[in-house]
Amino acid sequence: MISNLRSTVQLASYLPKTLSLIWQSAHHWTIAWLILLVLQGCLPVATLYLTRSLVDRLVAVVGAGLQPETIRLVMLPIALFGGVLLLTEILKGISEWVRTAQAEIVQDYISDLVHQQSLAIDLACYESSEYHDYLNRARSGAGGRSLALMENLGILLQSSITLISVIAILLPYGILLPIAIVIGTLPGFYVVLRLNRHHHQWWQKTTLDRRWLEYYEIVLTHSAAAAEVRVFGLGTHFRTAYQTLRQRLRLEHLQLIKQRSLGRFGANLITLLVLSGAIVWIGQQMLLGLITMGDVALFYQAFNRGQELMKSLLGNIGEIYKNSLFVSNLFAFLNLEPKVVDPPQPKTIPSSLQQGIRFRQVSFKYPGSQHLVLENFNLTIPAGKIVAIVGDNGAGKTTLTKLLCRFYDPESGSVELDGVDLKNFSVADLRKAITVLFQFPLRHVATPAENITFGNLAESANLPAVETAAQAAGIHERILRLPQEYNSLLGTSFPGGVDLSGGEWQRLALARAFFRQAPIIILDEPTSAMDPWAEMDWLNRFRILAQGQTAIVITHRFTLAMRADLIYVMRDGKIVESGSHDELVTQGGLYAESWQAQMYSSERETDQGMHLSFTQILRLKAKKLLQFPEL
Repeated sequence: MISNLRSTVQLASYLPKTLSLIWQSAHHWTIAWLILLVLQGCLPVATLYLTRSLVDRLVAVVGAGLQPETIRLVMLPIALFGGVLLLTEILKGISEWVRTAQAEIVQDYISDLVHQQSLAIDLACYESSEYHDYLNRARSGAGGRSLALMENLGILLQSSITLISVIAILLPYGILLPIAIVIGTLPGFYVVLRLNRHHHQWWQKTTLDRRWLEYYEIVLTHSAAAAEVRVFGLGTHFRTAYQTLRQRLRLEHLQLIKQRSLGRFGANLITLLVLSGAIVWIGQQMLLGLITMGDVALFYQAFNRGQELMKSLLGNIGEIYKNSLFVSNLFAFLNLEPKVVDPPQPKTIPSSLQQGIRFRQVSFKYPGSQHLVLENFNLTIPAGKIVAIVGDNGAGKTTLTKLLCRFYDPESGSVELDGVDLKNFSVADLRKAITVLFQFPLRHVATPAENITFGNLAESANLPAVETAAQAAGIHERILRLPQEYNSLLGTSFPGGVDLSGGEWQRLALARAFFRQAPIIILDEPTSAMDPWAEMDWLNRFRILAQGQTAIVITHRFTLAMRADLIYVMRDGKIVESGSHDELVTQGGLYAESWQAQMYSSERETDQGMHLSFTQILRLKAKKLLQFPEL
């Protein structure tokens, strides 16, 4: 009982927040909507009084006969009655237009809030199942629920105005009539509250199920999965999984609807009994000559309208309660706070590094994991050098990129630029100073020019720089062969779009990275989709373009690593070797063994050898499937 009371109080706190949100986004439309609601709330009362006047005058006309004077007697209430009905329809149409405009503005405003929060939240959240539950609930009709909550409050206001007027009409006939209206509607109010809570609990409980449905939908319909689903014959498997889950959710939902229907039937039965009693009382009063026929019409309409209004009022309170439950999910999402934040007084990022990048005694583990990916890790990347980091999968190479971009902060230790901890810089300024080519870059459905300028939107009008970046990445000639060259739409999702090969998309991403002109370049497997000849051509271009910049290249390919100024070999979160290619080969350690294995493999089968990676060599050696003589 106490917990339910606390929950209700907490939900009530979301009402002013929701109203404030709606006011901020569309206050002019909200004012217009409220004025219309007040007017619409007053018109039904005028209709009741006009009905009584019209009935009484019609009775008088029937008693006196059809005379010109008596006909004129009924013309005025008829005209007024028609005018009120016409005004009601006009206000209804205007109100619908105003509400639609308000709804779209508020919906866009809330969507933008969700987008802003998604961009501001830590990358760590995206690796948390709990965060995806929050996001799913916030996106699943949060804007619609906020608008519904506003509409519920509006109907509550309109119903209250009309109900107060109706009660004022009924009070002269006795206090028992308004009390009967309340008694007849309370059971329905209780049923609505109880079932709304059950529905919300079910909706919360099935969040993960709905996310699985979204996943199955993507696998069954998305182009990225289409080929593999067909090759392995997975279509029936995923269709069955989708249909099985949908059937379970459908049955659970129908059970809730059944409970609601039965509950409302019982509540409506009580309402019907109260209305029947009121009708008997009206008939008795008329037979006794205590009220006129107009009073009967007024009383019946007022009592019946009063019950409907009371049901509407209490029903809307129930809807407010239900929508508050759903809106609470939106505010729970918006209240998430990032852990990676700006310092009170950010320092200025150097335009070019003088000392370099340093990882000093860094320990780090991913959220939700107890395993330290890095422990007391130390690494120095000299300014203006190309540094390659090689190692097996899971060695921690990509983690270095995430820490350097401040997607995460280390558990202990520091990551420094020219001796200054990254935490002392603005996050936005830090990321502007870094360009990253991820292993699986985004394939933007946009033109080649737009794909490249996404690297630095501030220079989007600099078309010569766009072409220079494309030439540097070796994609310029391919773009010129497209139907509209740099203005061609890439991707086949929309009409007129053309697609590129995997290697060409990677070159386009490289051009985007070059276009950014940042002092720090991070490339994660930049040539994984290129053939050896294209890779060699790109390497020659890259060394020229990277002059004066600090470049970090994460790779499995020795052909790429050997051209770096400095190579670090990582294993199990530690640096086990470092030096130039020649120095590492001379040392005879892990790098030298892997290099020898690749050279030996190249002699036996050149094409295979050129593609043999550091990780593949380690796995083959561990399984004793690769033997080679000393060089």
